[in-house]
Amino acid sequence: MEETITLQDIFKTLKKRLSLIIILTIIALAISAVVSYFVITPIYQSSTQILINQEKTEVNTFSSQDIETNLQLINTYNVIIKSPAILSLVIDELDLNTTPAALTNKITVNNAEDSQVVNITVQDPDPQRAVDIANKTAQVFQAQIKTLMQVDNVSVLTPAVLGDNPSPVKPDPMLNMAIAAVIGLMLGVGLAFLLEYLDTTVKTEEDIEELLNLPVLGLISNISEKDLQDTKLEVIDRRKRL
Repeated sequence: MEETITLQDIFKTLKKRLSLIIILTIIALAISAVVSYFVITPIYQSSTQILINQEKTEVNTFSSQDIETNLQLINTYNVIIKSPAILSLVIDELDLNTTPAALTNKITVNNAEDSQVVNITVQDPDPQRAVDIANKTAQVFQAQIKTLMQVDNVSVLTPAVLGDNPSPVKPDPMLNMAIAAVIGLMLGVGLAFLLEYLDTTVKTEEDIEELLNLPVLGLISNISEKDLQDTKLEVIDRRKRL
């Protein structure tokens, strides 16, 4: 016999296992909060901007061809900024306890489409160190590009600064807790239906009809201890009368 599940059965199962669903959701929220606030190291972000322009000449005008040449150089510059030739000097000047390969993972270099402005973004557990690395990377690159490329077309547009109350960019506790709540809710609902599916005990007359494929002819009501005691007293009283 094919078993069908109605919407009423779904709501009945959810209501029956509501406490389990709530408990799992709360546990997931608690674990996410503890991990986000006390386990994961907060990461701060700082950025500096450099401008790639044409080498200074006596005529302060730029043609479209000059700008196109500058844009083509940006991809090369992006690679040079994160190269060991630059980062090794940054490490030495800031006396950082790291390697160029490890420092590369903290630095992101990008520019907007058709823009000559390059953003150097640094993420670090120490907000002041993130600012120092961003500014020092821009300064070292500006100085070294003159030797590496034989050009002087880089200038610092906006240096990185440390705010009064820097906030970490990650983790995001509220987002993590929201995701954990959804996951906990899904686990709770899934476990509720799993337990209901594995529960093969007979509880209602409908279960008997479905299991035996026979109609129910009668039901035996539950008898409480008080009703049973009253029945015994009534039987004893009848015997005395006889």
